Amino acid sequence: MTVSSKTPGAVPERVGGLAFSNPSKSMRYDTSRFRGATGRNWYDIDPTLQFLMEMHLGQSGLAWAVPHLRRVGALMGGPVSIYAERTDRSPARLERYDRWGHETAEVILPESFVASQEAVLADNLSSPSFAAEARQAGVDPAPLGAAWSYLLDQADIGMTCALGTGGDMVIKMAESFAPPDVLDRVRELFAGGDNSGAAGQMFTERAGGSDLGALETTATHVSGDTWRLDGIKWFVSNVHAPAFVALAKIEGGVDGVRGVMPFLVLSERRDGSRNGIRIRRLKDKLGTKSVPSGEVELDGAEAFLLAPAPGDTQVGPAGSAVQGRPGAARGSSGLAAMMRLTNGARLGIAMMGVGCARRALVESICYTQAREAFGARLIDQPLVKRKLAEMIVEVEAAQAVVFDGYLGQRLRLSAPLAKLRAARLGVTAASDAVELHGGNGYIETWPVARILRDAQVNTVWEGADNILCLDVRRAMERDQAHEALFERVAASVDAAPDVSADQRAAKELTAAGLDRARRALAAWRSLEADAAEARLFPLSQLFSSLYTSAALLDQVAAEQRGVGRDAASGRKALIAAIHARRHLAVSDPLDEIQGDNADLDRFKALLDGAFVDV
Repeated sequence: MTVSSKTPGAVPERVGGLAFSNPSKSMRYDTSRFRGATGRNWYDIDPTLQFLMEMHLGQSGLAWAVPHLRRVGALMGGPVSIYAERTDRSPARLERYDRWGHETAEVILPESFVASQEAVLADNLSSPSFAAEARQAGVDPAPLGAAWSYLLDQADIGMTCALGTGGDMVIKMAESFAPPDVLDRVRELFAGGDNSGAAGQMFTERAGGSDLGALETTATHVSGDTWRLDGIKWFVSNVHAPAFVALAKIEGGVDGVRGVMPFLVLSERRDGSRNGIRIRRLKDKLGTKSVPSGEVELDGAEAFLLAPAPGDTQVGPAGSAVQGRPGAARGSSGLAAMMRLTNGARLGIAMMGVGCARRALVESICYTQAREAFGARLIDQPLVKRKLAEMIVEVEAAQAVVFDGYLGQRLRLSAPLAKLRAARLGVTAASDAVELHGGNGYIETWPVARILRDAQVNTVWEGADNILCLDVRRAMERDQAHEALFERVAASVDAAPDVSADQRAAKELTAAGLDRARRALAAWRSLEADAAEARLFPLSQLFSSLYTSAALLDQVAAEQRGVGRDAASGRKALIAAIHARRHLAVSDPLDEIQGDNADLDRFKALLDGAFVDV
């Protein structure tokens, strides 16, 4: 399918001939000056991504990677971005019956989605095959996989979901628990190995998604390794998938979260017949329309337990009891393993938030450079500069913490803290972009309206803010995870340079923020239970800002070592200092009014390091 981003010739307008028009005013209608993100190479226009790739790959690794990154940058900024708009307007549809009246519940994917998926999978920098190619060249594939996701997320987070939902989870859990013949079938379904097939998750029910103990889907043992599931799943992404992980309670078991177990459900039974999965309807969603989500009834669906079977024990070392079939990890729990994988998926959602925020920023810069008001370009107006400077700092800060979660020292708190920041930023940045576009931003023919609709789901997928805060508490109470966070921040402070004023400000404010975080934690622990839970949000926000500041300090240290296209400018130190003042200093409106004007005085440095107009 040929994709063109060109607009057909428009009928000439007579605006220039009106009484109060003149050549200068007529220039405002020269629409060729309004060039958004689509049609550009998203790697070439992104100095911040280039910085991260050099930081994590080194110059020799970057030299090998650049052709791949530029190729993917052109793909995401070109065809995939165009396909995303088309799919949003003409999403998948459900055909429940064939022409003979037989129930088929077939999900018909739009041509634009299929074409986009094929193009994305054909150039997948996160695939096992590309990873092997990179390793053979002596290059770490992890940063390239992260960059691929980041670039795709700017075009279509729904496609990211469609490719990634549950795939790794199904494969990993099937390898630990599925019967041999079923495991062979799963491997066949995902034989491409490069995200060639997507899986689905059947978790959420009408009672809600976060309270797993309230679910009602029932698992009944049939015989041997076969179970049947009955119930209704309220929200299933990738509803057309060939394989799902479903949560259910075993009949006669515990009614509560301890009774919840994961099961593998395939679209076909062992005998090749259609499984008992009825798609009742597709959800009419606010956004992410490129990934079909549906309401599903499980009616005697054949399923396989992805956990040690109840009462199934082996004798382990020194006579200890080990649950599960031969080959299962000692002491493993299917639900615990699934939740670990789900927690890891939160980083993927955080990257989606960064992708939405980055796209919103780029569209805003492009638009304000071309649009004029009150005799000057919008981008030259002080209040617009202030807003764009704020967006630049916030996007790069979120980018820093999410890439650190992907590529740095993985902490137990990395995922919830990164998602807490980045998912919300995707919404606020997209909202800012709508405002900067004015009325055009509120119109669906401009891209920021879709970005805003899509971004909202990131605060819901894999746990809303409240759930993330509860996870932070759980991690602190069970694993003392805050100590590892504090140690990581202290190490970044110790390693950070303090040559320039910006470097010193960022370093000193982060050190002071670490002290405040310790005192805040002590104060929080003294609260009554209800008050403590209610105050989890500001505590988690402080932890997130502290973690982000540490990730930015690491970039400051890299800049000091010469990383980046203009390392001598000290731009990363400027970003880190502004972020630390905004999020780690004690807030006082008077200080903000009387404080320095770095965001305005050095706006060009902020802008040039965020976007290259090519």
